[in-house]
Amino acid sequence: MREEGKLRYFVHIGYNGSQYGGWQRQPGVMNVQGVIEHALSQIFKTNIAINGCGRTDAQVHASQFFFHMDLETEWDFDLVFRLNKVLPRNIAVFDIIPMEGLPHARFDAVQRSYDYFLHTYKDPFLNGLSSYYLLKDLKFDQMKAAVDLLPNYRDYRSFCTSPDKYEHTLCYVRSASLMMDENGDKLRFQISANRFLGKMIRIIMGQLLKIGKGTLSVDEFESYLINKQTPALITPAHPHGLYLSKVTYPFLDLPPRVDFSAILQKQQDSSWRIV
Repeated sequence: MREEGKLRYFVHIGYNGSQYGGWQRQPGVMNVQGVIEHALSQIFKTNIAINGCGRTDAQVHASQFFFHMDLETEWDFDLVFRLNKVLPRNIAVFDIIPMEGLPHARFDAVQRSYDYFLHTYKDPFLNGLSSYYLLKDLKFDQMKAAVDLLPNYRDYRSFCTSPDKYEHTLCYVRSASLMMDENGDKLRFQISANRFLGKMIRIIMGQLLKIGKGTLSVDEFESYLINKQTPALITPAHPHGLYLSKVTYPFLDLPPRVDFSAILQKQQDSSWRIV
C-alpha cells in the first residue's frame, strides 16, 4: 500500500544495456536500477526505491522501459532535465507521469514487445547494438515457418532456462514476425506477449538460427512446443541484439522513443520486409 502522503509516478526511460549486468539491483554488479536509484537519491537527498516493468538480462537493451516510484512531495524543478544530467549517457529519461491510485509498473503491464536484431557481416558501427553472426545462406523460409508457429502455442516450458521456478510457464504470444532488410544481411525478430520466461526470446532465437543453418528442422522445433520438453542443448542467442521495445498498460500506451537506438530502430519500417 502507498504510504500516507506519497504520490506515485511512472517514469518512461530507455537504456543501452551493454555496460550493465541487467536491470535488477544486485550487489557487486553494475545494474540499471541501482544507477537510477542512486541518481534519484542524490537529487532528492533521501533514499528512493523504484520498481521496474521487467528484468532485462546482462547486456540487453530497452528502447522503452517503465518504472514506478513513490515520492512524498512534488518538485519545483525540471526533474527530467535534472535526471538526464545526472544519469550516464547510456540511460535516458523521456517522461515522468503522475498516476492515480496504485498502478504497478511490472504487474499491471498487459503486453511486452521485444525486438532482436542480428547482422551477418562485420560492422563496427553495429557493435553492441545488434548481434553479429558470420552466417551465409540462412534458410529464411524455414525460419519464418517456425516463427509463424509461436502464436499457436501457450506453454513455453521448453524454451526457458529454469521452468520449475515459475508458478506456470504459460505465455500468450499475440504476434511474432521475422523480417530482413533489403540486402538480406540484417534480421529483425519481433515478438509480443503478456509475459516472457527467463531467456525465452534468446533461446527461441538460438533455435531459429539452428533452423536457418539446417541443423534443426521446423518439425523438431514444433515438437519441443508440443511435448513441452527442453532441448538437450540450450544455446541462447547473444544478449546485445535484444531490445525490450514496447510496454503496454490498460491505462498507459506511449509510443517508443525510437530515436534511442538510431542505427536500428529509427529505420522506417518500410526498409524491413517480411521474410
